[in-house]
Amino acid sequence: MTGTLAGALAARKIPTQPDRLSAEVEGFIENVEGKPLVTRIKVRYTVRVPKGKRPDALRAIEVHEKGCPASQSVQRGIAVEWEGDVREDD
Repeated sequence: MTGTLAGALAARKIPTQPDRLSAEVEGFIENVEGKPLVTRIKVRYTVRVPKGKRPDALRAIEVHEKGCPASQSVQRGIAVEWEGDVREDD
């Protein structure tokens, strides 16, 4: 998922290395019909971008999951939530 976002950022000429993109991922497990299943995944990205690139980064976060094979695969049974914290360089 993070790799797909990195590609979307690169397409917008936003660097992701070194240490400009990170993700915190939290999985939620619930008892479903007596079995523990992952029912939801929450992803929080932190992106540091060059000045003036914040709108482009927010757009990349908004659309990247549509092209992400991992997200598209798990969404058939697991809800995936996205959130982005975009910080511009000074």
